[in-house]
Amino acid sequence: QVQLVESGGGLVQPGGSLRLSCAASGRIFSINTMGWYRQAPGKERELVGIISSTGSTTYADSVRGQFTISRDNAKNTVYLQMNSLKPEDTAVYYCNADVRLQPMTRLLEVWGQGTLVTVSS
Repeated sequence: QVQLVESGGGLVQPGGSLRLSCAASGRIFSINTMGWYRQAPGKERELVGIISSTGSTTYADSVRGQFTISRDNAKNTVYLQMNSLKPEDTAVYYCNADVRLQPMTRLLEVWGQGTLVTVSS
């Protein structure tokens, strides 16, 4: 069984920064794309950004230049550095990964349980 566990959420003032982490555990052969999504109250879940196994990143227009995604393949961990936070960044942030459990098998999409980020004074 594969699990993604997020950490680092919390309450931050506008203009502040937070760093989220998401660690994958279990019997994993390899991880392809990892990413972050968020869901604000009363809204649909949306993409924040993704990072490939080689480090290529793609961001939503709303966070480009403000958020940075990185990963440590040795630790099966992906990070989300969030700077200049605004109240509209308040959401539950979810980690996502495409995982291969065995060589030459299909990718399995796995989600974390989410971590709440609240931006408020």
